[in-house]
Amino acid sequence: MAAEEPPTPPAPAESGGRTAAVIPAAGRGIRLGPGAPKALRHLNGTPMLVHAVRAMAASRAVSLVVVVAPADGAGEVKVLLDEYEHALPERTEFLVVPGGDTRQESVRLGLDALPDDITAVLVHDAARPLVPVDTVDAVVEAVRGGAPAVVPALPLADTVKQVEPQTGGRPEPVVATPERALLRAVQTPQGFDRATLVRAHATVPATGEGATDCAGMVERLGEPVVVVPGHEEAFKVTRPLDLVLAEAVLARRRANDGF
Repeated sequence: MAAEEPPTPPAPAESGGRTAAVIPAAGRGIRLGPGAPKALRHLNGTPMLVHAVRAMAASRAVSLVVVVAPADGAGEVKVLLDEYEHALPERTEFLVVPGGDTRQESVRLGLDALPDDITAVLVHDAARPLVPVDTVDAVVEAVRGGAPAVVPALPLADTVKQVEPQTGGRPEPVVATPERALLRAVQTPQGFDRATLVRAHATVPATGEGATDCAGMVERLGEPVVVVPGHEEAFKVTRPLDLVLAEAVLARRRANDGF
């Protein structure tokens, strides 16, 4: 009997397949305090997750959005997206799958759910609900141009100090001051050639450096990662003050664009 043929890996992104976005939303968002998971907190009366899904679907390059929900809440998230279906583009497909115990596991489960014709993948934080479509398009364009991994990022406004961590609230000695001009604050969506990202998830351990950042995982494979300009409105909603800022951004958008 002939040996079984190994499965054919997904085609490289530049071959012209479709682009999907995976949104891991299985976390609880402890830093925002008690209550609903972070992704389900409301901004301007709409759950943050819906804003994030709409931000991905706003790009005409994205034809599928996969939301990775809490393992015990996938049904609730599916009902939520159905409820807000009128606010989402008709051209985009949506899929909800149960997530894992870690962000890395949840992204992998999202990747496993992608159809074979998806060749480029965006991974986007549900906690970055206001990323502009121009940023999404720039990431997709760079991946389609042949980059294995792409991250949007901004120059740092503050000087950064490397310290020697201490416990008990003791003062921390500074050990280095990195050159600020060489540093960038990374945002999402991060974009990838699907085959490269799948290989990273199959190779990089689920713990340690790079496990919470898909681009970092690709770096550990030795593959190049490139940066495109990010946007100040793609900030991460992590603390209560961020909710206030996000509401202000939405208010400005309503006043200027009717959004």
